[in-house]
Amino acid sequence: MHQQPNSGGFGQKLKDYKELIKFTLSITVVFSSVIAYLMVPVVQFNWKMVLMLTLGGLLVTGSANAINQIAEKGSDALMKRTGKRPVASGRMTVREAGIFALLSAFAGCLIMWHFFNLPAALLSLLSLFVYAFIYTPLKKVSAISVFIGGFPGAFPCLIGWVAAYEAGQPFTWTGGWILFAIQFLWQFPHFWAIAWVAHNDYDRAGFKLLPNQNAPTKSTALQAIGYSVAMIPLCFLPYYFGWIYGGITGSIAMVVVLAANLVMVFQCVQLYRKMTVAAARHVMFSSYIYLPIVLLAMLADKQAALPL
Repeated sequence: MHQQPNSGGFGQKLKDYKELIKFTLSITVVFSSVIAYLMVPVVQFNWKMVLMLTLGGLLVTGSANAINQIAEKGSDALMKRTGKRPVASGRMTVREAGIFALLSAFAGCLIMWHFFNLPAALLSLLSLFVYAFIYTPLKKVSAISVFIGGFPGAFPCLIGWVAAYEAGQPFTWTGGWILFAIQFLWQFPHFWAIAWVAHNDYDRAGFKLLPNQNAPTKSTALQAIGYSVAMIPLCFLPYYFGWIYGGITGSIAMVVVLAANLVMVFQCVQLYRKMTVAAARHVMFSSYIYLPIVLLAMLADKQAALPL
């Protein structure tokens, strides 16, 4: 039986809003966006702009996650790991969560527009829409939802890159698309590993997230290998991007990213060999570590802009 909505005090309400926006996930999303922004050759670190990008990203991502929890409150209540979420448990009404989502989306997009530019604001809105209104309902229809969800999952890198644009400044989106591609492909082994580990929970709630849709199979593991192998050529692009526009990263970052990709491939191959939940956890944890290592390595080896 669900609990009746109640305030539970300021501390509980604050905790509920933190869960509503999936704070840890949202911070990960914002991290990708901020690093991509700082990676643009012409950008110099500015606390105000970094904080505004962080705030805008948190608000838009938080709105998408709130809408997701409204739409999936019944399913969340069936799963052990999500049953205590504020809307699913009844501690927060759908109306309250909906008002928060609307105001959050408006404020976040306004920040992106005012402090950065219109393309960044529109991409943020598009990402929210695809995640909340296409990916979320598709999760119970078909595993194609993982592919669709890959777009809003990778948009943060593109948004961060595009946010660096200033009117009248020579600019190209190519670097943003490269970072987008890396994060897009990364999501497949990452998300399938999570779905493998939590398969029983997801199956109970009616989510169809694995390629087979019934249970973890060799085919799932083989596809995870395929996507992790497809990531390897991408590790060279930020380095060779210098031929097009001022460079993104140097050779040191290229080696680090290549090593991280090879580790991902190895873990996915182990999953194919062993077909165990433990092996899926290794893929999952490797993927969690992969993204910050890759993004921070590229930022640390960032190249200065070349004359255009």
